[in-house]
Amino acid sequence: MSERILGDRADWSQPIVRWKRAAKGGPATPVVLLLHGRGADEHDLFNLTERLPRHYDYASMRAPVPVAGGGYTWYENRGPARPIPASLRTSLASFRRWLAAPEGLGGRPCFLLGFSAGMMMGAALLLDAPARFRGAVLLSGAIALEATPEIAVPGRLAGVPVFYGFGTHDPFFPTSEGASRNTGSYLRERSGAVLTEKSYAMGHAIANREIDDVAAWFASIA
Repeated sequence: MSERILGDRADWSQPIVRWKRAAKGGPATPVVLLLHGRGADEHDLFNLTERLPRHYDYASMRAPVPVAGGGYTWYENRGPARPIPASLRTSLASFRRWLAAPEGLGGRPCFLLGFSAGMMMGAALLLDAPARFRGAVLLSGAIALEATPEIAVPGRLAGVPVFYGFGTHDPFFPTSEGASRNTGSYLRERSGAVLTEKSYAMGHAIANREIDDVAAWFASIA
């Protein structure tokens, strides 16, 4: 695979995107869009590509909102799983333009892979335009059900392959409480997604076994 980094500013007119391209890929090669967590950047999830299918392209974008302690995030928020709706909608609109633009993905087939705040962004993108994506990997986060009630409706993800992974000891997204409990309930009972759900004895992290399961999931839907 070849690798290159595009852009020089963390904004939506020229977003910073780190690419890894399949050796035998082309204009129709599916892209896996990597969405990092709060306080990270486009390098954070990039090492995962070494353990994922090599026949895809990978694009890891830097989120547009700087975080005071360093790094970036996808939207302004009031705490974990509490995005400010207007900020989330602004990011969704900007993402839609980038996905369609020739200098972005230009309408190429795309999967989403998001961790933590990146999972919330990825889930919002998927709910906003489920037909646009071939599937999504949602890791250690939640869906913004309260911030996006107009799209988080029953049957919205009918037939869409979704991998949902989480840690049973996650202090930020405890599975038995609040946003995480509602996320699991929505995905299992109301979304209509073709759901693969996996739990891991870990905190707020990505386990090696989890990435092996994600790689197997990609192989199963190829």
